[in-house]
Amino acid sequence: MGTARWFALGSLLALAGLLEGRLVGEEEAGFGECDKFFYAETPPAGLAADSHVKICQRFQGSERFATLYNTRDRIPVFSAFRSARPAPGSAEQRWLVEPQIDDPHSSLEEVMNEAEAITSVNNLGSKQALNTDYLDSVYQRGQLYPFTLSSDIQMATFTLTNSVPMTQSFQERWYMNLNSLVDQALIPHCGNGEDLYIITGAVPSGSKVKDKVTIPEFVWLAACCAAPGGGWAMGFVKHTGDSDIIEDVMVKDLEKLLPFNPQLFQNNCGGTEQDTEKMKKILEMVNQVQDEERMVQSQESSSPLPSTKSKRSALLPPETPEGSSSFLGKLIGFIATPFIMFFQLIYYLVVEILKNTVYFLWYVTKQVVDGIESCLYSLGSAIISYFLAIGEELVSIPWKVLKVLVKVIRAILRILCCLLKTVCRVLSIPLRVLMDIATFPVYTVGALPVVCKDIAMGIGGTIALLFETAFGTMGGLFQVVFSVFKRIGYKVTFDNSGEL
Repeated sequence: MGTARWFALGSLLALAGLLEGRLVGEEEAGFGECDKFFYAETPPAGLAADSHVKICQRFQGSERFATLYNTRDRIPVFSAFRSARPAPGSAEQRWLVEPQIDDPHSSLEEVMNEAEAITSVNNLGSKQALNTDYLDSVYQRGQLYPFTLSSDIQMATFTLTNSVPMTQSFQERWYMNLNSLVDQALIPHCGNGEDLYIITGAVPSGSKVKDKVTIPEFVWLAACCAAPGGGWAMGFVKHTGDSDIIEDVMVKDLEKLLPFNPQLFQNNCGGTEQDTEKMKKILEMVNQVQDEERMVQSQESSSPLPSTKSKRSALLPPETPEGSSSFLGKLIGFIATPFIMFFQLIYYLVVEILKNTVYFLWYVTKQVVDGIESCLYSLGSAIISYFLAIGEELVSIPWKVLKVLVKVIRAILRILCCLLKTVCRVLSIPLRVLMDIATFPVYTVGALPVVCKDIAMGIGGTIALLFETAFGTMGGLFQVVFSVFKRIGYKVTFDNSGEL
């Protein structure tokens, strides 16, 4: 089945080129291996947006075409492919969904049926259209890259990422226009289509199917022929009105009609080297295609011809044959319908039960794994912390020993410094002072008797002086008293012994 490659960060480009179906970010400008579907292997520039997703549409291991998908409008912005007319054949109509659009972490790498995706894809339908979005509406799934133009296995184009809502009448005319343009105008003037690059796209309107899938305002086609000796570039626009005819425009004018004003082909598909003669012939064929469409419209408005209906129906995707309209067929269908619906109900119930069972087992397993992981993480953290603490202590032992040695050396150096200072000071004292210091005890001992004698004589003189002072003072007092008595008339007599 088809696979889609999503393109991611530049640092993972090499790995993304080896793996299929991997998610890729918007920074990567190209479509990887699907760049070969663009002129000069360069995708249109100026269409970067958060809602745009790049898909390399793959089928049975090979790249088939490239798609830029709008997840907001749920329709493709464009599909790019190389044109080479296919061999006659029919395609099986099996509309498929892309799992990785809704679930970027899905391991499913291939497009799959919607019924199968319900049980295996998370958020299915959150970003892409589903088959159920088209039920009970007047719109059908119209391919931007029709299966009738695919030279590869036609099943590859039956993806909902390659489809936009179209009414049946518009879808018929769109497929008829594309086949006529490619067969009559484009391939014959581009080397049988070997160097022809085609981009088909849609511009969203303000209307939606079931308020989900945006209806296009108009669809467009841009073709670039890179044939040696003279190429060309042409654009076409077709509005979705029933009376609208496909219009031819220059690629530059088409780019102005599109959102973001992109550059569809690098250097405008060769620029000034384009072959104007071939472009004139192409325009002549385009006029014929337009006349054919006008004729078909006029025939439809009067009375549709069976041949016209059969011709246009051949361009539509083959539908599952309906049952016979006979009474017996209706009766069998009426009887079988309840049983079919019953078996469908049983099928969906079994699917839902299995789905919920798987989810429950997955949840229980996840809880157990998370618990074991938490225990292992705690145990590992404790062991690591223990070994880190031991390691820190072991590492700190030499450091501490070194610090002690440094302190001991500092103390020894300080002692030596002090001793050196003492020696220097001793050596700086004069010799005479040293001799005086050395003879000081001798002189001191010899002077002790003299000093003691002097001290004793000093003490004796001091005592004698005290006595002389005391007696002199007493004698003076007596003379004063005697003089006083004599003046006042008393006569004092002393005997010879000296008594009073």
